[in-house]
Amino acid sequence: MFTGIIETIGEVKELKQDQSNIHITIASNITSELKIDQSVAHNGVCLTVVSIKDDTYTVTAIDETLAKTNLYMLSKGSAINLERAMKLGDRLDGHIVQGHVDQTAICESIEESDGSWIFTFTYDKSLNNITIEKGSITVNGVSLTVVNSKTNSFSVAIIPYTFLNTTFKYIKPGNVVNLEFDVVGKYVKKLFENNQ
Repeated sequence: MFTGIIETIGEVKELKQDQSNIHITIASNITSELKIDQSVAHNGVCLTVVSIKDDTYTVTAIDETLAKTNLYMLSKGSAINLERAMKLGDRLDGHIVQGHVDQTAICESIEESDGSWIFTFTYDKSLNNITIEKGSITVNGVSLTVVNSKTNSFSVAIIPYTFLNTTFKYIKPGNVVNLEFDVVGKYVKKLFENNQ
């Protein structure tokens, strides 16, 4: 489990194809604190640390993960949001995040708004995921509050701290991002569907 509060930004140092899998080697300032077999969220995708060397560590993304997320778009030098799994008893500063990306979305627009930024995303509604006004959403692993919720789009407001300390500063219109919809919203939706 994660909280969607990004700890640091890592840099992709190497991508190595292994049949349908990709081994991703990342340099980060949390590498020295990692252990093999630990779970780390990468742009919101939970991956297992398989090796550590100096200031880099390696994770493996399987074919299914690459097909459902934006990790297939990584290249050497790419910046990536990182969060280690939460510890039992820690404060839950974001929201409950599983690290299981539901689908991707496309950034449609970015508007400056009184010192913050409004990012608008569209997603494929045929996958039956929904956003809820003022509910939670995870975008590239970042826990955010939904505004302007529509059938296949939503916006989020990004404050300067989040903009500077996550990969939001690199997102441009047309870029693909990972989405994990709120687990509570998914549960409520399922209850509603079952009672129809």
